[in-house]
Amino acid sequence: MVLFLADVAISTTWAVLGTIALCAAALVILIALFGPGLRYRISVPSSENNSSDHFAAALEALTDSKLNPSVELTVLTNGPCFYEAELSAIASAQQSVCLEAYIFHKGEIAKRYLDLLTERARAGVNVNVVLDALGSIRVTERYLAEFKAAGGKLAWYNPARWNRLPRYDNRTHRELLIVDGRVGFIGGAGIADQWYQGANGKPRWRDTMVKVVGPAVANLQATFAENWLEGCGDVLIGDAYFPRSEIQPSEPSTPAEPGTVMVVSSSPTSGGSTRARILFQLLMASAKKTIHINTPYFLPDASLTKELERAVRERGVEVKVIVPGRKSDIWLTRTSSRRKYGRLLKAGARIFEYEPAMIHAKVLLIDGLWGVVGSTNCDYRSFGLNDEVNLAARDAGFAQRLADDFARDLANSREITYAEWSHRSIFERAPELFGWVFERQQ
Repeated sequence: MVLFLADVAISTTWAVLGTIALCAAALVILIALFGPGLRYRISVPSSENNSSDHFAAALEALTDSKLNPSVELTVLTNGPCFYEAELSAIASAQQSVCLEAYIFHKGEIAKRYLDLLTERARAGVNVNVVLDALGSIRVTERYLAEFKAAGGKLAWYNPARWNRLPRYDNRTHRELLIVDGRVGFIGGAGIADQWYQGANGKPRWRDTMVKVVGPAVANLQATFAENWLEGCGDVLIGDAYFPRSEIQPSEPSTPAEPGTVMVVSSSPTSGGSTRARILFQLLMASAKKTIHINTPYFLPDASLTKELERAVRERGVEVKVIVPGRKSDIWLTRTSSRRKYGRLLKAGARIFEYEPAMIHAKVLLIDGLWGVVGSTNCDYRSFGLNDEVNLAARDAGFAQRLADDFARDLANSREITYAEWSHRSIFERAPELFGWVFERQQ
């Protein structure tokens, strides 16, 4: 009888503990899906000019970044262009190659990268690769065995382990390449055939990367070093990664006037704020003439939506947003995004859907002066969950080069009017509720 009662007590205890655990898990999921995000409201004085050194210094302080003068920037449009530039840089490496990717998928272009990285490692170059454990889940250790046997080093970012479960939603979404600490590449493209020649019968994705030569490369290297440390515990230091000699710029394929450049690395704080969000919101709040946005995933929260509405209604700013059309890679995200169009269209913003292919470029242009290229999407994941990195330049030549691409993208896009949006069918509206439930995780 005593043993029976003891067994009942133990069973009851485990049942209670199990119930508590399930309730806790349910609460975490509910907060993740529906918990309120931070409210951002930036009131830029009307006298503040975003072309001034004072504004740039304030932006530098608020994003905890560094202003770099005389940095050489080359805009690389689409995979055949930026992949060849990156592979050429890797082939010339003498000291180090540091590659970070959210997406690294098996295929023709990934093999070219892996073969070259393996060759450089075998030649004695320090080759370090960080891959996100979720975004690059298709890559196996067997696939990378020859690279590692040649001396290449690999770190998986945030793999599935019990002690990482509370942070498992945090991914490195950064796409970086730094060679010899002297030349860097930054943007939003991973390493996969959809950017190279198309995949699964679908056309090649439209995307943008930027080649960087000059002092800002050290900031790109420091961003990589942060995720490398988290992945394997090593701190990168020395001339192989941070050369003491002055960096000598090479001739760019697309000349750009030297200007003020910042590398803004972003990780979510315990309160949910990120430097990427401050960068985007402050630049939008400073706009006097134009806000032009390329983004593959457009899910602005209430604060960002209000910021764009204020820009149109209170300052007469021209707001144009290019998003994917029917060739979007994620149907649910596009559906969720279209639900957001109404308020902005009614305020006077203009939204265009790119038609030829999936558009994955992540570009922000402000007043024909500031240009931002990086890994950040206009969605909650980028602004509140992921590690991101962006290059922000106050450089009219760089901004114009990006504006030329924006104009071509616009010519290949279809404008969505408020009247069309208001009369979309029930079959279009019905999935929007489902998308709203999972909006914060898209």
